[in-house]
Amino acid sequence: MTTTSPDRPAPAENTASPLRATVRRTRTSCAVLFLVATVSTGLSLALPLTLGRALDVLLAHPDGTGALRWVLWCAVIVLLLAVLDAVDTVLSGTTNARATAWLRHRLTGHLLAVGPRAGERFGSGELVARLVGNAAQAGTAPAALAALLAALAGPAGAVVALGLLDPWLAAVFLAGAPLLALLLRAFTQDSSRCVAAYQDAQGRIASGLTEAIGGARTIAACGTADREVARVLRPLPELTRAGHRMWHVQGRAAARAVALAPLLQLGVVAVAGVLLVHGRLTVGEMLAASRYAVLAAGVGVLVGQLSGLVRARASARRLGEVLAEPVTAYGSRRLPPGRGRLELRGVTARRGGRTLLEGVDLVVPEGGTLAVVGRSGAGKSLLAALAGRLADPDEGTVLLDGVPLPELDHDELRHAIGYAFERPALLGDTVADTIGFGVRTAPPDRIRAGAAAARADTFVRRLPDGYATPCRAAPLSGGERQRLGLARVLARNSRLLILDDALSSLDTVTEHQVVDALLHRSPDGTRVIVAHRVSSAARADTVVWLDTGRVRAVGTHARLWRERGYREVFADAEE
Repeated sequence: MTTTSPDRPAPAENTASPLRATVRRTRTSCAVLFLVATVSTGLSLALPLTLGRALDVLLAHPDGTGALRWVLWCAVIVLLLAVLDAVDTVLSGTTNARATAWLRHRLTGHLLAVGPRAGERFGSGELVARLVGNAAQAGTAPAALAALLAALAGPAGAVVALGLLDPWLAAVFLAGAPLLALLLRAFTQDSSRCVAAYQDAQGRIASGLTEAIGGARTIAACGTADREVARVLRPLPELTRAGHRMWHVQGRAAARAVALAPLLQLGVVAVAGVLLVHGRLTVGEMLAASRYAVLAAGVGVLVGQLSGLVRARASARRLGEVLAEPVTAYGSRRLPPGRGRLELRGVTARRGGRTLLEGVDLVVPEGGTLAVVGRSGAGKSLLAALAGRLADPDEGTVLLDGVPLPELDHDELRHAIGYAFERPALLGDTVADTIGFGVRTAPPDRIRAGAAAARADTFVRRLPDGYATPCRAAPLSGGERQRLGLARVLARNSRLLILDDALSSLDTVTEHQVVDALLHRSPDGTRVIVAHRVSSAARADTVVWLDTGRVRAVGTHARLWRERGYREVFADAEE
């Protein structure tokens, strides 16, 4: 049985439509918005009749007797409409902000719960575009939906009002209503396609820009800035075409509305004129009928509301694609007493349709040191990720002290396994926070001991505020960043330490000192080192030699060194 950590979204919530979930989340605000908009619509419907009544009284009593009351009612309605409009503006902005914040919080939590797989599937630039732009657009959905429902009440109420004045007026308008409905339906469908294409192009531009920023030094060194600008902006013509199509669709809908709505209004006014001549309507009622005809044919308002809702739906659909990625599920088991015996049984892993590791069987005795060796693309980093459950195999099982990793409690797993990477992320406000970062924060004495073991203590003390120096204000070389990452893993007593190319930026002397500290600081723990240097492999108890995703040999470095292919692995790495 598996469970999810309490701070992770429940699976049912993740699979729900982001649009529906957002509306449910803001249902109180949506209800108030709908109420405000509905009251405003009701007042807008009452105003023509009130104006018409005032006109009838003035015509009946030229001296103004009795008309003042109706004029005052008109003034009150206009004032209330202004107040309600201000309330609607403030409430809509607040609802949009809260919905957007909730969507971003939910999406961020889900991405971190999914883990590295999300970045592999979508790319960091695309994820940023969805988190920033699409979440903000989707956050407008609740207010847009409430406004649209209230906007629909306007034409519906106007048709009812026409019917109350005289059934013939409503009949004339309803004769052309199907054309209006078809117009809105076509607009919604065309807009959906255009918005989807527009947002897709935006995402690809964001992805290209993120890649370019990450490789800024390489681009500057190669002098290819102009070429990269062209690459990043390659989807721009498609973005432009999609934008033009959106405006064309909206303009075409508006043009059709301009052609159709006046005809309906003229038809209603003409019939009202005939009814006036026959004494079935008063002058004021004819004025009211003309205003109701305008409200009933208010396609422009509906087009604007629909346009906003279509963009919100398209954005929510893009968020839903991310939220559909399954989160990493954890069990509830605890580890038994042990020293970190690692076992891979029949492990196979595929990425992008390719098999990168196939049928790997491997046992790392508790307390031992395993070096993972192989050419580029042999599957070393993937094996390291599987060993600590940063990824799950497609087939097979990974066990730590006899317990399959998926069955372990989240905190238990992350406390038992420590990682150091080639390019560690320096998370935390200060250097001390970075070293102590983890599911269980390392105490100050362990932070300093870990820094000393990683040979980072000396340069940290030279920083402006020592261990209290903000990471963003610390000018660090690649080797110093690696040492902080190593200090983080050495500052805690983990059963299993995994170093994924975490020594690559260290000089030979520092590497020897760090490996020595690694072997002596955790004598009871197991260590897995992705090795590119002969010195690291030579000090390991066992070496696993990977070749195109398969285990070619397992043994000591001295024994494997007799094979030419093994020696060539290090020759390629040095080159």
